[in-house]
Amino acid sequence: MKTIIDMHSIIKSFYIGLPNELEILHEIDLQVYEGEFISIVGQSGSGKSTLMNIIGALDRPTSGSYVLDGEDISELTDNELSDIRNIKIGFVFQTFNLIPRSSALRNIELPMLYNGLGMTERTSRAKELLKMVDMEDRMTHKPSELSGGQKQRVAIARAMANNPAIILADEPTGALDSKTGELVMDIFADLNKNHGKTVVLITHNTKLAARTDRILTLSDGRFERIES
Repeated sequence: MKTIIDMHSIIKSFYIGLPNELEILHEIDLQVYEGEFISIVGQSGSGKSTLMNIIGALDRPTSGSYVLDGEDISELTDNELSDIRNIKIGFVFQTFNLIPRSSALRNIELPMLYNGLGMTERTSRAKELLKMVDMEDRMTHKPSELSGGQKQRVAIARAMANNPAIILADEPTGALDSKTGELVMDIFADLNKNHGKTVVLITHNTKLAARTDRILTLSDGRFERIES
């Protein structure tokens, strides 16, 4: 089975070399296999966001090695990391991060625009993705005209725009009621099972985490428990 995320001895420190130097992640080892659906669970302050930023190549570790889908992150330039984020990883955030003045359709097209796809191809794929998340009847609506659950479905469709290998979801149900949160989890399960996506869910919600293949519990910057 192919390892798509391979981390060894990851340390992340801030204020390096100063008296108030702070080590947030301590010797993290993490291996995620292609096609897995895992959750990383932890309370506020456990290091979840810091770890997510490193998994998503939004930040670099202070030390340790990270190979993402065969690419050694430490050897890449900032521009190469930006390309990896755009092509290999689809991000879903708690706050949706949709562009307020753009329609649902245009929001989904944006990552494809950065990836150099022509307008006809972008629009066609964006419509397909809206259909996949059952939002095709809202394609002209702006974020302010959508409910929280609808915004998150558009955000998931946008994360799929460039057909990434990995979906990285940071507290994707945090701003939603429990019923809507379950519907969003259904979409992630479908992406994993029927579209072959590796899904990494960052959450504090143990009930939602129970729906994933593996639960990794993070506490004070270390994995304290891993459950299948």
